Amino acid sequence: MKKLVFAAAVLLALPLTVSAQEDHSGHGGQAAMSGASGEYMKAMQDMDATMRNMAMTGDAAVDFAAMMIPHHQAAIEMAKSYLASGDNDPELTKLSEEIVAAQEREIAQLEAWLAKNRAQ
Repeated sequence: MKKLVFAAAVLLALPLTVSAQEDHSGHGGQAAMSGASGEYMKAMQDMDATMRNMAMTGDAAVDFAAMMIPHHQAAIEMAKSYLASGDNDPELTKLSEEIVAAQEREIAQLEAWLAKNRAQ
């Protein structure tokens, strides 16, 4: 339960839109990144776009479960990018492996819950 509350708090703290003034992708900011750092930003941008375009149902539980899936997927992509980076810090390698396993398991749980509880 603590993980779920923490994940919700993180989700709520994330900005879901980027104004034209904040978007620096066209002039060397995020677009200039390569390797793992560029992949981290791509994962976050993909998550943001997916979540921003989701139609909310008004059902707090359904909307929460549906939005957590791309949030978790971004964490998986970031962890896999770290693992592929060759950095090999033992602590971050272990944590990244744990993130992939936990987030994949939680995505499956969220998808199963949605299959049972989403309004038809």
